[in-house]
Amino acid sequence: METTAAGLEGVIAGESEICYIDGSRGILSYRGFNIHVLADNATFEEVIFLLWNGRLPKPAELDRLKRDLVAARGVPAPILEFLRGMPHANTMDVLRTAVSMLSLHDPDGQDMSTEANHRKAVRLMAKTAGLVTAYDRLRSGKPLLEDDPNLSFAANFLYTLTGTRPDDVMEHAFDVALILHADHELNASTFAARVVAATLSDIYSAITAGIGALKGPLHGGANQDVIQWLLRAADEEAAIETVKNTLARKVKIPGFGHRVYRTEDPRATHLRVLSEELGKRTGHEKLYRISSRMESTVKEAKGLLPNVDFYSASAYYSLGIPIDLYTPIFAVSRMSGWTAHTLEQYKNNRLIRPRAEYKGKPDGQTWIPIGDR
Repeated sequence: METTAAGLEGVIAGESEICYIDGSRGILSYRGFNIHVLADNATFEEVIFLLWNGRLPKPAELDRLKRDLVAARGVPAPILEFLRGMPHANTMDVLRTAVSMLSLHDPDGQDMSTEANHRKAVRLMAKTAGLVTAYDRLRSGKPLLEDDPNLSFAANFLYTLTGTRPDDVMEHAFDVALILHADHELNASTFAARVVAATLSDIYSAITAGIGALKGPLHGGANQDVIQWLLRAADEEAAIETVKNTLARKVKIPGFGHRVYRTEDPRATHLRVLSEELGKRTGHEKLYRISSRMESTVKEAKGLLPNVDFYSASAYYSLGIPIDLYTPIFAVSRMSGWTAHTLEQYKNNRLIRPRAEYKGKPDGQTWIPIGDR
């Protein structure tokens, strides 16, 4: 018997070996590795390999992946010209368009072999980061910086964005943030990417669809709303008063609650710590204190817990990242998951074609000639 689920909530839409979530117990794992284990021990490059290959890399394999990612850095000149000509555009619109343009400059663009798709995944992973940092510097009138082959993925991103090589603490914090955002099962953007891949369209088309879905404020942009809340608050007491007034009007507070988790979002567990550490280190501890008071107030009033967006807002701000880059950075991290899911879809493909429950007029309507209408 067919049933209808609004928003496909609770519907199993396919099989995957990439990501496991137990929302009632607050469990998130990639390929069987709990997110807490990965956040405490892995590097982002190791997580990329894990998502793509289903296992942790051996030392030589990790070195090879790092070399491949370094070699794939750099944005084609015509795309840099496009970025230079869009100084005031929405950052996600720019990223979506630029990623699509990458396909026109990829020698493997029309090759759908497994090997070519893997090479394209490497290029997408490396070049998406470069698109974000290059666009920010170009729109700000700053010179582009050469990538440093000796820096990790996380460190090179921060360096080419800010012009300052991060210290070990800041590099580690951003590395963990990338790990925490890398994948989250069949969320809206990943599902959109898999739907496109299921038609056997190319990986760039699939990823472009994912970016389009991530742009939506119900998916990827909540941490930008969170930081605006924090920055508008004069102090902790003012923030609490605003929260109470907002809840009294039955308006949602950004960064709280989750479609899947019924307990704390396990990613928020780590981002809370990073927010505090980075705040103390960079002089933005006030943002953490306000965040902490907001969390306790919302929890007491509504029983809602923070999600991945809440503490990532203050953590990114402390790292010196412009606010309108928060969602593009989400895309930089999630590129690892999107490409893993796209590669998995190609490997065991079946066209994704759900049905809709029809709610319109019954069949058999009488045709009325146009002169009689």
